[in-house]
Amino acid sequence: MKIYITDQYKRFPQHLEVLKHQPLKNYNKSDLYKKSSIISIESKKELHQLDLKFFFNYSVFPENIMTSMTEWNFENRNIRVGDTIVQQVFIPPIRSFSQKIILGVRINEIINEPARIGYSYETLKGHVEKGISIFTFEKSEDSKIIFKIQTYSKPGNFLTKILGPVFSIPYQNFCTRQALMNVKKQLEG
Repeated sequence: MKIYITDQYKRFPQHLEVLKHQPLKNYNKSDLYKKSSIISIESKKELHQLDLKFFFNYSVFPENIMTSMTEWNFENRNIRVGDTIVQQVFIPPIRSFSQKIILGVRINEIINEPARIGYSYETLKGHVEKGISIFTFEKSEDSKIIFKIQTYSKPGNFLTKILGPVFSIPYQNFCTRQALMNVKKQLEG
């Protein structure tokens, strides 16, 4: 984690190069807190007919919350397991007037099943959280399409552990709700 007062967008390639060499943050999945958040997607299309280009370009979070650079977009190719993502988180969620926190995550699974499409990533050393996040589009039991964000995480450092109940957890919940609505808007819009 590095904190800046200026937007780091132009320096994303340098941050990516550093983060590509960072190890994963150690965690035991059974010790992490599990959370699932879901939103229904209104579409007449079948799951595998959806245009998910934006999703696989990691345009999940609104740009007032987070901007990013993916290793696969930087190299102009498709997503692969082992790819790194530079995340620039804005706190508060105002791009121009905020602290810019640079974090990294690494793709650990790409999901392409008949009733489930998506990917997951794990946090890198220095991230404010430790754990895994899974982003999927799924066909529900009633044949509707849902977008699901599932996390297994815990605070990744002393500060986020202390601030968790009053700041980190409420902010993470806010960001998750915004991501769900952003994805819904992009698919239905």
